[in-house]
Amino acid sequence: MLSCRDEVLFLTNQLVNIESIVNSDGEKEISQAIYLLVSSFPYFMENPTHIIKQQTTNDEQERYNVLAFVKGTKNKSDKTVILMGHMDTVGIDDYNHLKDKACSPDELMEAMKEEKLPEPVEDHLNSGDYLFGRGVLDMKSGVASHLYLLKYYSEHPEELEGNLLVVIECDEEDGSHGILSALKELKHLKAEHKFDYIAAINADFVSPRYEGDVNRYIYKGTVGKLLPSFFITGAETHVGSCFEGIDPNFIAAELTKQISYNPELCNEAFGETTVPPVSLKQTDLKPTYTVQTALSAYVYYNFFIHSWSPKDVLVKLKEQAEIAFNNALKDFKRKYEQYSLASHQPFIEVPWQARVMTYEEMHQLLIVENGNDYVNHMDDFKEQLLLDKELDTRMYAARVVEEAWKWMSDRSPAIILFYSSLYSPRIEVTGKNEKEDNLIQSLEQAITDIQQHYEYPIATRNFFPYISDMSFVALSDDEAGIQAVSNNNPSWGRKHYVSYQDIRDINVPVINIGPYGFDAHKQYERMELNYSLNIVPNLTNNVIQNLLK
Repeated sequence: MLSCRDEVLFLTNQLVNIESIVNSDGEKEISQAIYLLVSSFPYFMENPTHIIKQQTTNDEQERYNVLAFVKGTKNKSDKTVILMGHMDTVGIDDYNHLKDKACSPDELMEAMKEEKLPEPVEDHLNSGDYLFGRGVLDMKSGVASHLYLLKYYSEHPEELEGNLLVVIECDEEDGSHGILSALKELKHLKAEHKFDYIAAINADFVSPRYEGDVNRYIYKGTVGKLLPSFFITGAETHVGSCFEGIDPNFIAAELTKQISYNPELCNEAFGETTVPPVSLKQTDLKPTYTVQTALSAYVYYNFFIHSWSPKDVLVKLKEQAEIAFNNALKDFKRKYEQYSLASHQPFIEVPWQARVMTYEEMHQLLIVENGNDYVNHMDDFKEQLLLDKELDTRMYAARVVEEAWKWMSDRSPAIILFYSSLYSPRIEVTGKNEKEDNLIQSLEQAITDIQQHYEYPIATRNFFPYISDMSFVALSDDEAGIQAVSNNNPSWGRKHYVSYQDIRDINVPVINIGPYGFDAHKQYERMELNYSLNIVPNLTNNVIQNLLK
């Protein structure tokens, strides 16, 4: 066992002290601090080309990744293990009046002793077994573990049979510009140094899966995440004649009722099941108040996948949208009939039919109907829309769909289904090839060796349950699945683009061995010291050694 606790704790505190909120200048500050730290190690003073500070590409923010590698001297080998982790954090506003101490763990914990805290939080605070603060768990202690191992092997390359490459990336908490940019550098290093990437180890946080769960989890592969989005049009009317039209918000409400928390949309694979989708935004697109019903509404949902492809999800959600639309029309008709009876006014048959199509279907229809006039108009519109820096990719996509809809010859009520944000691909690591099999065996051996030094069970599962940059070092989807993303994202190639070929070119099996704790992204974020500072680095090191034998 490496005696690493004190040094990893020191590095953790150093990193946490730098407020590195995503999309802020703190990302630049922490990348520079990490670059200078690693550059000060004697190995990197002698090998300055083995550390790289890389600016992200196609990014509206100025920020940087840090990549560094050590070439082992035990036996010459091209085998290379990648350690990866992100340096950015979410914001600190949730700390309220203690936000000025959020990045100073000792001060924060002292101040928290004066607060009224939930019982488990207070117990952890008083135990001395936990460190509190923004980023201690997600995931600066994980980065500290990687930095410790990088330093260790820079001082002991004779113990390394192969190569160790550390990637510390920015922007994990938002758009993953960091890892997507790092792929280019990983490809360059692979070509220049003949690196054979055999495995990647991420160090994002792990938490209990349910109350009373004492397992410390290691994950083989990761969940995938999509953001299916719906542009919903109605039939505008004055609110005083409400049954002469149909409110798109009414249809949107039925859609959310149908999709949110629906267990039919949970994806089971290898005995593990995703949580169901849930709404992340629901709004109409009226710019100001009027007494007319809205022309359109916009809804999007978080959607996790284990084995389904983005193409599969479109098929399933198109079916769900048709069910929701029909339910909305039935309910509308029923209420209209009741109102007509009560008001002694004639009932007029509802004229609309449920109509659902994907963005790709609508786009192709409009090309057939309008040819280059439509294509050129939309190209110009997309370019002009880029000038509005207030629009994120999700609202940019909605505005593109809204503009395309104006070209429809039949503008009766409809639902248009599309993707409006980054697809974080699912990854399965099941032993289907030699690299995966070696990684699984190396991990199992490491757990066997390390478990005797730790009191709680160390368990493995197949899918890391949170979004992480693990998604961007391998790809389990086929080309049809990826095309379903690009063909159905209206911002593709303008506001948003991912080179999935870069991922295929790296395509390395990945696991997650990360710090353990509670309340990541919340004001009581905390990590358990012994597992995070001692067990995690030793588990990771054991896997590295097993892989490079």
